[in-house]
Amino acid sequence: MPIFQYKGYKTDGSEISGTIEANSHRDAVIRLKESGLYAKSIYEATKRKRLNVFNKLDISFLPHITRQLSTLLFSGVTLMDALSSISQESKGSWRNILIDIKEKIAGGSSFSRALEDYKNIFPDFYINMIAAGEASGTLDDVLKKLAEFLESRENIKAKVRTSMIYPVFMIGIGFIVLSFIFAFVLPKITKIFKDTHSVLPFITVALIFISDIFQRFWWLIVGLILAMFFLFRKLRESKKIYFDRLILKLPGNIIQSLYYSRFTRTLSFLLEGGLPMLKALELSSKAIGNKELELKVIACGKKVSEGAKISSSLEGFPPVLLQLIATGEKSGQLATILNNAANAYEEEFSRKTSRAFSLLEPFMILFMGVIVGIIVLAVLLPIFQMNQLIK
Repeated sequence: MPIFQYKGYKTDGSEISGTIEANSHRDAVIRLKESGLYAKSIYEATKRKRLNVFNKLDISFLPHITRQLSTLLFSGVTLMDALSSISQESKGSWRNILIDIKEKIAGGSSFSRALEDYKNIFPDFYINMIAAGEASGTLDDVLKKLAEFLESRENIKAKVRTSMIYPVFMIGIGFIVLSFIFAFVLPKITKIFKDTHSVLPFITVALIFISDIFQRFWWLIVGLILAMFFLFRKLRESKKIYFDRLILKLPGNIIQSLYYSRFTRTLSFLLEGGLPMLKALELSSKAIGNKELELKVIACGKKVSEGAKISSSLEGFPPVLLQLIATGEKSGQLATILNNAANAYEEEFSRKTSRAFSLLEPFMILFMGVIVGIIVLAVLLPIFQMNQLIK
């Protein structure tokens, strides 16, 4: 069914705009009138126009939609009616996407096949799980598991973002304060020392030099910082595997715990969903977020396809995790053991993150104190020298 965009008025005279699903232009006008709206302009939204809004799509809304679908299907609502209800409740891009998926299903496509046209929104594991649910007749159960899995991933992402707010804020404020001191405060103080034409201590000379650079070339410093930022991002994308290898060598194993939790959680989820081992390994490798570990899992999948066990084929992962996988393979409870391992790694990540950032706060305070102490010393030493000359 086509989608029409409209602009019009409510009964109270206020303007309104939006989209409506209708069989024709006339049908759209009638539906708007039945809703108490009067159309000023109405036209069919092309598919091309709908696709252009994907860049502004809020992907974090996917767990919510998946949860709604699961609830409706579990209550006995048909897939078509469920998609129709959720599309009416949704706004913007998501509304158009859901309506388009519903139209494809009405045209004879399966749900999983309709989702394949939106791979930039629905991950590969999502589409494969939906296909498995359709084949087994347990789509509502699969959607429930998908919702729980996606919500769990969003919670982990939220924890990481929340943990990063404070240190980034502290570093930013520290940089702004120091830049202000060097660019505006120190020049007024050091001007007094320059006018005396006396021999100044080295630390004072260095401070004056830095202050002059900030005052005269602040625009160049800002440009260099921005250039370094974009250069780092470009190198990070083009040389991703080298950066990811370096990350794995960082002390503390904080980020490593996050990678291991992603791998075990995703693999456990896919195996519980009925996906074959090789497909589960392929999809879980993409969920890790580290190219080096991803290649290790892909290499493991090739060995498993030749008859080897996961525990003996998986390289670059902790011995404890490999032992747990070996135990799961022997007992036939691999998915359950992997799920327990994921819980342990997530708790370990949260604990190590909290500890690291609790140590970062006094370090930042100490660093700022040292900088301020150096500035104070550089200002006071010439004053002491002048006092000695007066005496």
